[in-house]
Amino acid sequence: MEKKEETFKDQTSDVNEEYTASESDGSKESDTQNDNSNSNEMTPAEKILALEAELTQAKAKADENYDRFLRLQAEFDNYRRRTQKEKTEIVKYASEQLVSELLPVLDNFERATSSAQNNPDITVFSQGVDMILRQLQTALSKVGLKPMEAVGQPFDPNLHEAVMRVESEDHPENTVVEELQKGYFLKEKVLRPSMVKVSN
Repeated sequence: MEKKEETFKDQTSDVNEEYTASESDGSKESDTQNDNSNSNEMTPAEKILALEAELTQAKAKADENYDRFLRLQAEFDNYRRRTQKEKTEIVKYASEQLVSELLPVLDNFERATSSAQNNPDITVFSQGVDMILRQLQTALSKVGLKPMEAVGQPFDPNLHEAVMRVESEDHPENTVVEELQKGYFLKEKVLRPSMVKVSN
């Protein structure tokens, strides 16, 4: 009986030694894995340095973008002031071309009136005025003024202003039979409609 107990104790001791040895080997492997994983991770100081570098880079980029924004804003403000000034100049001197074209007409009117005082010949004065009229028409046509042709045309409320309706056997109904005041286009726009008589 004692021999059996000794044999059992020996076997138990062998098992305990094997378990202890295997546990020791497992703990060594675990320690080795932990050392490897720790070697791949950054230390807190290294993390701080990396974050500071990223922050510095982001701040430099933000400063660059802000400077670009300020330059663009300044350029836009300059452009807006320049275009406003040009617009004001255009409005202020919009009639400069027309006035330049009319100055010779004004000169001739002054000469005609001065001549009429010295020479009362109505025929010469009439010819002078007729010449000035043609000069005025030429000057105005250069800036886009064009007279309307109204007589004989169908009445158009966009072009004509009817002030009277008359009976007419020579014209179809609703036709302009007489022009009381000439109408004008300024380029493609109706500057003034013709004042007309229209047939019934």
